[in-house]
Amino acid sequence: MTTVSGATVLVTGGQRGLGRAFEQELLEAGAAKVYATARTPAAESDPRVVPMELEVTDQESVENLARVADDVSIVFNNAGIGGSGPLLETDMDEVMAVFDANVFGALRVAKAFAPILAANGGGALVDIHSALSWAAGSGAYGATKAALWSLTNSLRLELASNGTQVVGVHLGYADTDLTRGIDAPKNDPRVVARDVLTALADGETEVLADDASRAFKAALSGPVEGLSLPSRS
Repeated sequence: MTTVSGATVLVTGGQRGLGRAFEQELLEAGAAKVYATARTPAAESDPRVVPMELEVTDQESVENLARVADDVSIVFNNAGIGGSGPLLETDMDEVMAVFDANVFGALRVAKAFAPILAANGGGALVDIHSALSWAAGSGAYGATKAALWSLTNSLRLELASNGTQVVGVHLGYADTDLTRGIDAPKNDPRVVARDVLTALADGETEVLADDASRAFKAALSGPVEGLSLPSRS
């Protein structure tokens, strides 16, 4: 289990969307400091929030952040980008860019901060996945979430000896600016964030934030056809 009250926390992609909800709930739960990253960080009104520049596809940027934020005990691997179109119709450069941000970017952060977490008592690493970790039909973006799920499961084993709690979070759409134009059921980001903090406190390793995530995980034991997204007309 990991205690948020009094902790110093890093949230990548922490200045908008789901990352902002994590930031807000962490402060409500008593976090002492939250490093909130963005490619171009904006000033924050709360003195407990430290805006930091981060480009997860740039190793030097990740290393620079780790040198500054060496007091963290909880890391939220939340930053990422979307993808577009079917795999066979998407340019390979775009496919690789999505993988670089969503998979290798998350791994860069994990590798840079694993020794920091260990030195600060173990703490926790939280990776933000998706119902698309298991649901086929979302091109490169969905494939990156499946890869990140596998990566997280391996990191959980590798970081166990450091006493680091590794939590994978799965959800469908969250009600943020990025999904404003999508007509589909959406999660309240603050509720998702509270569920994740509860999982940290309870020592859990996985959060299934909604019915979509629970349904697709349950379907893993059935035929692969059950892992296809419904068609949208």
